[in-house]
Amino acid sequence: MVEGPRAVDAAFDHEAPIEVVYFGPGAEVAFAPLRARVEAAGIAWQTLKAGVLERVGSTVTPQPVLAVARKPAAGTEWLARDGVVVMGVELGDPGNVGTLLRSAEASGAAGIVLSPGSVDAYNPKVVRASAGAIFGVPVMEEWSAVEALDALGELGRQRLGAVAGTGTPHTDVNFRVPTVVVLGNEARGVPADLDDRLDGHVTIPMAAPAESLNVAMAGTVLCFESARQRGGRS
Repeated sequence: MVEGPRAVDAAFDHEAPIEVVYFGPGAEVAFAPLRARVEAAGIAWQTLKAGVLERVGSTVTPQPVLAVARKPAAGTEWLARDGVVVMGVELGDPGNVGTLLRSAEASGAAGIVLSPGSVDAYNPKVVRASAGAIFGVPVMEEWSAVEALDALGELGRQRLGAVAGTGTPHTDVNFRVPTVVVLGNEARGVPADLDDRLDGHVTIPMAAPAESLNVAMAGTVLCFESARQRGGRS
């Protein structure tokens, strides 16, 4: 489910496999350019009666436009692409995952892996927070962190856990080599039982008294440091 005119426009920009678009009462007129885009693509659309969007949308104040799209198909070939791989271990906040998707796309990251226990990448709140990036960044879900780290290590990627205060400063890490950055749960961080699967730890230095960053912000900094060292996005 893609909610909101901006998100639906972004889905079109990413050539998402949209199946149908719904407009709230009068929205097909208020958002005529978007309706024209829908019609030009040959996609079915419908105006819903008053009160329907309130029942099917995921927000308290529903957006006036809603689309249904098929999940993008993501194989495994992208795991060997240039660019950092971002791995989220039990990330629970849809806004954080959506922001990571946006940052991954903007920085030219290879893609994102989400372990079991993480929020569904296609949760409507994640889709909305991603601003369309969900259709532009490969995502692999429900992959055991241990198995994923083993597989990524076999592909030659250095595996770095993001931690507060005790790792190598992010500007001293060599992101020019293929890398996977592991981001832990918002409250618990990277699980200690993954340490033997990691090649090291990375830290973003901060001024006192701050001790840690929001996980999405930390992931964003690391994605763009990788892009900077590699000379910009891929």
